[in-house]
Amino acid sequence: MSKVPRIAVVGSANVDLTTFSDRFPRPGETIFGQKFDLGFGGKGANQAVAARLCGADVVMVAKLGNDLFGEATVKNFKSLGIDTTHVRIVDGVSSGVAPIFVEPNGQNRIIVVKGANDTLKPADVDAAADALRGVDTIVLQFEIPMETIAYTVQFARKNKIQCIVNPAPAQPVDARQLDDASYFIPNETEAEVITGLAVQSIDDAKQCAAALLQKGFRKVILTLGSRGALLASPEGSELIAPFAVTPVDTTGAGDAFIGSFAVFLGAGLPEKEAITRANLYAGMSTTKVGTQKSFPVGAEFAAEWAKRGGKS
Repeated sequence: MSKVPRIAVVGSANVDLTTFSDRFPRPGETIFGQKFDLGFGGKGANQAVAARLCGADVVMVAKLGNDLFGEATVKNFKSLGIDTTHVRIVDGVSSGVAPIFVEPNGQNRIIVVKGANDTLKPADVDAAADALRGVDTIVLQFEIPMETIAYTVQFARKNKIQCIVNPAPAQPVDARQLDDASYFIPNETEAEVITGLAVQSIDDAKQCAAALLQKGFRKVILTLGSRGALLASPEGSELIAPFAVTPVDTTGAGDAFIGSFAVFLGAGLPEKEAITRANLYAGMSTTKVGTQKSFPVGAEFAAEWAKRGGKS
C-alpha cells in the first residue's frame, strides 16, 4: 500500500471461554470436560486486529473490566501495536466474556455477558475526539450501546470521516440513527433481521440490499460468505466474486472482511478492489481454526494476492 491508513474502532472487546465436553451437564450436576480454550474476541477487537495485521495504524476505543481479562486484553492489543490510549478500565463490572460450551457434534451453547462493553458511552467518544479526527475510517459494530453507535456516526459525519457500521450481532435498528454512515455492512442473517426479508439467493440479496437503501443507507455491502459480497448503492448493485478456499473454521470471517476492507479502502484503493481484497482476506481466515489467531498477516496476504493475480 502506498499509504498507511489510520483506522479507529469504537467497539467491543471480549474474552471467549470455550469448554469442550461429551455432553452438557444436567441441573445440579458437575462433569469433567475434555478441553478448554481461551481466546481474545469481541467483534470490535477482532476488526481492530484484522486492520492492524493488514498494515494499518489502529486506534481502539473500548471499555474493559478491572479484572484479569481486561488486563490481558490490553496486553494483547499492545503486543500487536494497537493504540490503547482510549481503552479504559472500569471498576465494578466485568470485562465482556462469552462462555461457550461445545458438544462433540458441534452443538454449542453461548452466554455473552457484555459487561464493560455496555458502559462505552458518547462521552468516551468525546474523550477520544482528537485521536478520532485524525483517522481515515471509523468502524462500529452492535456490541456496544446503540446511543454510542449513533453518536459516533454523527461525529464522523460532522468531521467528514469515512464510517463503516457492521450491524452485528443482528438486532432491529432505526435506520434514521445510522443512515449517515458511509457503508452499512450486514451479513445475510443480520440483513434479514433488519428488513424481514430472507436471503437465500443472489436475487434475494439484491432485494434485501434495495430495501436497506430505501431505509436511507448510502451504500450497502451484503456479505454472502462463499458467494462473495454484494455492493449496492442508488446507482445499482454488483456481486463481487469470492475466492475459492477450503474452509476449516468460518468463525470471525465477517470481522476479517470488515477490518481488512476498512484498511484497503483507507489506503485509497478503488471500492471494488477493496471489496475483492477483503473477500480474499476473509476467505484466508477460514482456512485456520480460531478468530484473531486465524487472521493472516500483511505479508501472507500480499503473497496470496500476488499468487491469485487479483482474480477469483
